[in-house]
Amino acid sequence: MLEIGAIVWGVRDLDRAIRFWSEALNYKLKREPDVDFAILIPKEGTGIQLSLNSAITSEKPKRHHIDLFTPDQKKEVERLLQLGASRVNWKYDMEADYVVLADPDGNTFCVVQI
Repeated sequence: MLEIGAIVWGVRDLDRAIRFWSEALNYKLKREPDVDFAILIPKEGTGIQLSLNSAITSEKPKRHHIDLFTPDQKKEVERLLQLGASRVNWKYDMEADYVVLADPDGNTFCVVQI
């Protein structure tokens, strides 16, 4: 089973985006941000996570994508590949909990193990 777990929003100024979106949505930082990535969550209750990604540091300048969360990443990746997704050649960190795929139109998205 997949669910939209996060919208990843490309930004040019990460600190400014954190301030703006935190106030605009009544969100807070989930944890201390990385140099080019921050995760915002609702201050109260539940809601979709907003991840802020510094668009100027990425190799591909795509500014937005969806993260799909699942407890069974391997199974869902295989299912999505059978539906027409394709693997993306991506430089993963050692601790990566995500797999980058592309839909049939070439739009990238991540399948994240929860």
